[in-house]
Amino acid sequence: MNIGEKSPDFAEEAYVNGEFKKVKLHDYKGKWVVLFFYPLDFTFVCPTEIRSFASKEADFHKLNAVVIGASTDSVHSHKAWFQRDLPEVKFPIIGDTTHRLTRDFGILKEDQGIAYRGTFIIDPEGIIRYQVVSDLSIGRNVDETLRVLQALQTGELCPIDWKPGMKTLGKA
Repeated sequence: MNIGEKSPDFAEEAYVNGEFKKVKLHDYKGKWVVLFFYPLDFTFVCPTEIRSFASKEADFHKLNAVVIGASTDSVHSHKAWFQRDLPEVKFPIIGDTTHRLTRDFGILKEDQGIAYRGTFIIDPEGIIRYQVVSDLSIGRNVDETLRVLQALQTGELCPIDWKPGMKTLGKA
């Protein structure tokens, strides 16, 4: 997927705060969607990122955004891990065991059948406005994802290190 393109629509099984539910992108039309992929449950770097997204979830909600996580693990694996180690996480975690979603977003590490660390911001019309993909060993910065969302929502040109309240460079 490329910036400016329509996001693949999806309807995937997810673990959501103790339950299994179908998560559909089109159900979030009119909202910003922060979709992040992580490699595997029961690992070392992944819980640090997931906890950070959970701690900032209210901040995303204030910006009319939802957070959705995904990995190639099953929803049953998610349930076991999240109930034991990450009970504070309330947002959906997709179980992409078919690898369809990771392939659609171009982040499947084929030789291992797992996702690279990918972060996508999808606007209220379903257009991909931001994407960052990193290697398996490097955790992402959730504060930066939040900052980018805020910058995108200005509809203006935002310089390096721009933060809410700072001047923008004018209309994009």
